[in-house]
Amino acid sequence: MSEELKVSMYNFDVPWEELLENKDFLTIFLSDVLNKYLVKQRWYGGKASSIKYIELSEYFRIQQNDEVYFGLILEVDFVEAFFHHYFIPIAFVSDENFAKNDRILPISIKNQVGYIIDAVNLESFRKVVFERIANAALIDKTRVQYHKSKIFEDVVYQSSRLMGLEQSNTSLVFNERYVLKFFRRIFSNKNPDYEMNRFLTDKKDFENTPKYYGSINYVSDENHVLTIAVMQELIENQGDAWNYFTNELGKVFETLDSKNIDIDNLPEPLLYERIRIHDIPHRIIDWVGLSLFLKIKVLAQRTAEMHINLGSEFEDTAFTPTHFNGDYAVWLKNRMIHQFQNRLNIIENNLHKLDGYGLELAKDFLSKKSLIRSKFLNFDWTKLKGERIRVHGDYHLGQILVQNDDFYILDFEGEPESTIRDRQVKQPPIKDVAGLFRSFHYAIYATIFNNQDAYKQSQEQLFKAAELLYGYFTGIFLGKYVETVQNANLNIGYNQERNFILEYCLLEKAVYELGYELNSRPSWAVIPLKGISNLINN
Repeated sequence: MSEELKVSMYNFDVPWEELLENKDFLTIFLSDVLNKYLVKQRWYGGKASSIKYIELSEYFRIQQNDEVYFGLILEVDFVEAFFHHYFIPIAFVSDENFAKNDRILPISIKNQVGYIIDAVNLESFRKVVFERIANAALIDKTRVQYHKSKIFEDVVYQSSRLMGLEQSNTSLVFNERYVLKFFRRIFSNKNPDYEMNRFLTDKKDFENTPKYYGSINYVSDENHVLTIAVMQELIENQGDAWNYFTNELGKVFETLDSKNIDIDNLPEPLLYERIRIHDIPHRIIDWVGLSLFLKIKVLAQRTAEMHINLGSEFEDTAFTPTHFNGDYAVWLKNRMIHQFQNRLNIIENNLHKLDGYGLELAKDFLSKKSLIRSKFLNFDWTKLKGERIRVHGDYHLGQILVQNDDFYILDFEGEPESTIRDRQVKQPPIKDVAGLFRSFHYAIYATIFNNQDAYKQSQEQLFKAAELLYGYFTGIFLGKYVETVQNANLNIGYNQERNFILEYCLLEKAVYELGYELNSRPSWAVIPLKGISNLINN
């Protein structure tokens, strides 16, 4: 037995199966032990706040035959007067070789010495979870509800592993074919990632997202359905679209030097106007190449197909399209003004961190705060004829996998800062387009910031090239996207309406990004500030 174990041993004379009913154990477990463990986890989202106390909200058995593990739903209450719920599956192991970096508590249970660990580290636990889903009944009315899709039949467990580093969830790979995602932050409602994935692939036939294979949900004491995990297809891929585009953009900026391109004489597109491939000027094709624009067309096609599927439901009220109305306008304006005021305070308090072009843009932002506020308040829903649908909600290049010449869309959880109910509000599909456009803007500028020493041009010239690229990328995307959704009769409104919603959502997204950059990496604040400037000064 290790010295660590001898020094910090807790002894309990109850069997493992009854441990969570022991008040002395819970007192120890929910105090400093879990507090210290939680704050070290990558998936823990409360690092900026101080824990007041932790309560065991609910627990349930995850078992098969004599193998028993526990799923814990913890309520973490913060000093700042709010709370989160987190999910941890736990196991008891007596072998010191297990989970050396993921031990929660050294413990002795009925004189058997060991550790309580996060159960995802145990293959035996992973096998139980896989088999419970694979053998699930079609209708499950128990508190812990295992579900499988019709295509998840006659599947036998072969192998499992942890997928690797993730920020907010924990994913397990089974048989090198399936991914089970355990949600760590738990909400008192179905998780949108489970809900949307199941809808798109189990009910609709959208092929460019991982197929839904199964899930684990838990019915709480208040009769809320809590999503614990979702089983999906493992997509073979060459990485995400962020890495793909930044890699390709690196070559595009290098070409400025190798082809001695005069940036000042390149033709400028009209921002957010639709462009067809054969309308791109030859000098732009000579600089950027054709393949990158063709990839953007494919991505526009897949985005449009996602929205067409999400807007084609007429039975399930969670997914039926709806029109704009006064309730939505009030919800949107309240949300925007609260967010805008928050970002305004951040920029006023962090102005000293900026210099040069970033400081110039920030001062312009502050001088026009009344104009920006009025743009958010100027949302007249009575003039909007398009439809609102369920959308991705957090759509950016990092949520998209590249597979040869195609793209697969992942992670429908929605904006991390939003409540679960806000994430389920039906939005104009253009909101996702705006999210992707901001991601294009970021990818272009990140390429400059990460490789600045490699380019001969001044920063001013590189930024001019960046805006040219952004204009052509978004123009090509809009051309294909609008054509595809209109051919499928998805109502995204008339041209002027689309432009209004696009600019509204772009402004919302850029203001949202601004707070993050000023807190985390002020030198990059120029990216959202430039995005805001494009919208208020053009």
